[in-house]
Amino acid sequence: MAAIFRYSLNIVAEELKDPNKNLPRAIYITLISVTIIYTLANVAYLTVLTPQELLASNAVAVTFGEKVLGVFALIMPISVALSTFGSVNGNMLTCSRIFYVGAREKQLPSLLSMIHIQYLTPLPSVIITVLLSLMYTFSNDIYTLINYFNFVTWTSSGAVVAGMIWVRYKEPNKPRPFKVNILIAIVFVLASIFLVIVGTIDSPIDTAIGFGIMLTGIPVYFLLVYPKQLPKWLSKIQDAITHRLQRLMLVVREERP
Repeated sequence: MAAIFRYSLNIVAEELKDPNKNLPRAIYITLISVTIIYTLANVAYLTVLTPQELLASNAVAVTFGEKVLGVFALIMPISVALSTFGSVNGNMLTCSRIFYVGAREKQLPSLLSMIHIQYLTPLPSVIITVLLSLMYTFSNDIYTLINYFNFVTWTSSGAVVAGMIWVRYKEPNKPRPFKVNILIAIVFVLASIFLVIVGTIDSPIDTAIGFGIMLTGIPVYFLLVYPKQLPKWLSKIQDAITHRLQRLMLVVREERP
């Protein structure tokens, strides 16, 4: 969970007030506090529940509540539901920003780089995130979906951090508002490689499918992104769709300095 908080904070860094000060501060606070809370929670579970009860339980927190809290046991499932809702809300916030920035860098359709005229939120990107999330709910096997997600997440995250290590080596004097010890980045890359290897050993077919899904982006990139300019017929279609959806969703391009 602490890793999720740090990941989310990095994505929305440009929306923070005084990010040079507040981003490291928020990461340190969440890392320490969440680690302590989750450690104490697990200590409580292991203290109260026997190994047999832990293995037999479908929801350890609920079983813990039923054994310790009595009539107030309902607090545990409600707390879990609220925690899940908060996690979903945070993911919606950050995932939509990924599409938004990708479109701003001309890696995705320009509509996704637009913001609502009143609320100043990337509404098209939020809608796409919601639609994709709804599509995922139709998966027959949630564990297979998790395997796909883990492979893509750790592969891409590890590659990004490895690229940052390479840039620091090639351009050591480049200004860096946020800078951490290089050993932390190296450990992260090694951990990402380890998780990908373990996942591949555990579910090789899922990993192969996930790798194949990633490869489908290569022809799309070279056909639609790399040329820097779409074919005229495709550009006309995109412009027509974009203009109609702009009026429907009340979104415009962000004015940036």
